[in-house]
Amino acid sequence: MTGLLLVRHGETDMAARFCGHSDPDLNERGRQQLAGVLTRLSEHSIRRVYSSDLRRARQTAEAIAKHFRAELHVSPGLREIHFGLWEGLSWNEIEARDPVLAENWASNHPNSTAPGGESSQQFAWRVRREMAFLLEEAMKSPIVAVTHAGFIRVGLTNCCGASEQEAWDRTKEYGSIVALDTSPIDGARIEDSDSGCSGGNRVQQGEWK
Repeated sequence: MTGLLLVRHGETDMAARFCGHSDPDLNERGRQQLAGVLTRLSEHSIRRVYSSDLRRARQTAEAIAKHFRAELHVSPGLREIHFGLWEGLSWNEIEARDPVLAENWASNHPNSTAPGGESSQQFAWRVRREMAFLLEEAMKSPIVAVTHAGFIRVGLTNCCGASEQEAWDRTKEYGSIVALDTSPIDGARIEDSDSGCSGGNRVQQGEWK
């Protein structure tokens, strides 16, 4: 029985760039992706939607809440990791500016910190706190949480025992959905779901956004 549905927001014009706390709107393709998200959610009974307060997530969540006539709750705790001085840059731009720092970051990923950004430890702590709240709420009735690729990946590895590869595969595409069954007594379990995955390179595509 699905308790928590984690939804990655739709696409923005900052695709392939480091977009953590940057706040772009959905682009035209991102708005078109909403129809597919709503179709894949249609089998679920949704009464509450939680969302990151960043516009790309909030716009996705607003469409879901409107479609299902559900309550919408917005929280900055569901934001993507903050990339500091790398916000808005592509990986090629980062490598050109400081190849040594870029190589060190890539070698230590995901335990890396962008200059001036949120550390992986800080981010993991924030994700665990928010996931604990969401999983508790999902025990009452099924809920949707619209957030970001990085948040979902850390949530799956830290709270559901998923491997980094599985978490990556399930969140590669905008609008991907991961369903968690909150009924097991030993913790949440990932259900099989259509995440709409396709291939890609983690760092060069700037997929933490």
